[in-house]
Amino acid sequence: MQQEGSITATMSETFDCAKCSESLYGRKYIQTDNGPYCVPCYDNTFANTCAECQQLIGHDSRELFYEDRHFHEGCFRCCRCQRSLADEPFTCQDSELLCNDCYCSAFSSQCSACGETVMPGSRKLEYGGQTWHEHCFLCSGCEQPLGSCSFVPDKGAHYCVPCYENKFAPRCARCSKTLTQGGVTYRDQPWHRECLVCTGCQTPLAGQQFTSRDDDPYCVACFGELFAPKCSSCKRPITGLGGGKYVSFEDRHWHHSCFSCARCSTSLVGQGFVPDGDQVLCQGCSQAGP
Repeated sequence: MQQEGSITATMSETFDCAKCSESLYGRKYIQTDNGPYCVPCYDNTFANTCAECQQLIGHDSRELFYEDRHFHEGCFRCCRCQRSLADEPFTCQDSELLCNDCYCSAFSSQCSACGETVMPGSRKLEYGGQTWHEHCFLCSGCEQPLGSCSFVPDKGAHYCVPCYENKFAPRCARCSKTLTQGGVTYRDQPWHRECLVCTGCQTPLAGQQFTSRDDDPYCVACFGELFAPKCSSCKRPITGLGGGKYVSFEDRHWHHSCFSCARCSTSLVGQGFVPDGDQVLCQGCSQAGP
C-alpha cells in the first residue's frame, strides 16, 4: 500500500525517508507499509524497469505490462511502425510486439486472386504454395466458388470437374459426350467403349477384331456376310482378316486352304493349275483327261 503526500511541519519529532533517512519535512513523499519514502528512493526501490528503454517507470508514469514485461506507455509500441499499442490490438511474434497491420503484412499470406491480406483466423484455401480467401477461389470456367469441391488445375487456372470436362475432355465420336475415363480409339478418334459397336448387329467391338466399310465399323461376321467375296469352294466369306490369305482368279476367289485340285485335292497354292468349268485341276489331273 502506498500513499503519496507532502508535509510542512515545525514539530521536533523526526520524519525521515525509510531508505535514505533524509528528512521528509517540506518534501514530497510516498507512504508505504514499510514507512514513508522520498520520491527518488521510492522509484529506485519499487519502480519496474521498462523493457523497451531500460529506464525506471516512475511512480507518476502510466505503466503497461505484458507477459511479465513492463513498459512506459510511450514505449509500448509496434516494433515496426512505432504505432502506440496502448489501446490497440496487437500480436507478439518472437518477443516482438506488432500491431495487427504489421503482423498481417509480415506473416500473413496475400490472396492470389484479389491481392488482399488473408487475415489470421479467416477461412482460406491453399494449393501449390498459393493462398486464397475462400470466397476468391473460383472456377475459371463458371466462376463459382470451388470451396471443398474437387477441381482440376490447368496452366495456372482451376476448374470444377464439369467445366474441365466440357472444356478439355475428349468427346466421343459417336455420342459427342465427354470421356471421363477409359474409352477406345478408332480412326484416330476417341469413343466410349459402349459406343463402338458393329454397324450391322450392334455387338460391342472394344477388344474384338473388326474392320470398316465407308468409315462404319463392322464385326468380322457381319462384314463377311455383307461385303466379303465368297470362297468358290466352301462358299464361306473371305475376309482377309487375321492374316488369312486367299487366291483370286478372274471373278472367283478361294481361301488358301480351299484352293486345291477338284480331283486329287492337291493344294494348288503357288502351283500351276488348269480351270475346268467351275473347277480347277492340277496339271497332272488335267492331262489325264476326264
